[in-house]
Order: sequence, then C-alpha cells, then structure tokens
Amino acid sequence: MAQVKRPLSPHLQVYRWGAHMAASIINRMTGVALSVGTILLTWWLVAIATGYEYFNTIQGYADSAFGRLVLFGITYALMQHFAGGIRHLFMDAGKMYDLKSNTLSAKLTFVFAIVATLAIWIAAYKVMGRL
Repeated sequence: MAQVKRPLSPHLQVYRWGAHMAASIINRMTGVALSVGTILLTWWLVAIATGYEYFNTIQGYADSAFGRLVLFGITYALMQHFAGGIRHLFMDAGKMYDLKSNTLSAKLTFVFAIVATLAIWIAAYKVMGRL
C-alpha cells in the first residue's frame, strides 16, 4: 500500500514574526511572573504577621537593588498582563482580528506597560520623598 504524502502543518518557519505573536508569548510569561510575585507578596504578608524583626529582614531584601529590580519587574508584568487582558477582552468581543489593528493593539500593550510602570514607580518615589 502506497503511503500518501500529506502537507505538514504550518509551523514557526512559515509565519513571519510580529508584535501580535510577541504580545501573546509575553502575556503567558507575565502570567507566570505574577504567580511568583503572588508568592513573594504572601511571604511579605506573613512577615508582617510574624513580627517586627522578621518583617525588617524581608523589607531589607525588598529594599536592596536586586529586590527593587524584582519589584520593578513584577510591576511591569502586572501592567503588561493587564493591557494584554484588555486587548483579549476586545478580541473576545470579535474586534481587532484584522492584522493591522491586531498588530497595533499588540504594540500599544507594550507602550502602555512601560509608561504605566514608570508612572507607578515615579509616583511611589515621590510619595516616599525619595525624588
């Protein structure tokens, strides 16, 4: 019996890389990052409940350069995931399926996430009196 040659499914080699693909992948990655951030938030809340000494230890980690970098990353992940969620809400309603508006909305999620993250951190530093 002769074997029939069937076409292969399209794969990454067939598609051109675009902002809409990056936004989809980043949305999944930020979801994972936010899961880690939730664990860190829980650790911080447990430290508050445990006592002053343990809280100061955890707060020392958060106040270090590495801790601030992690917190900045979590803030970015939250803003990116939020923007991606709003984008998908519109797509679930049947909007933005043409390539032009889909790509534009994907790019806008990145712009929003960067601007919102910087705005949050600048506002926080002003409130703390460090700016």
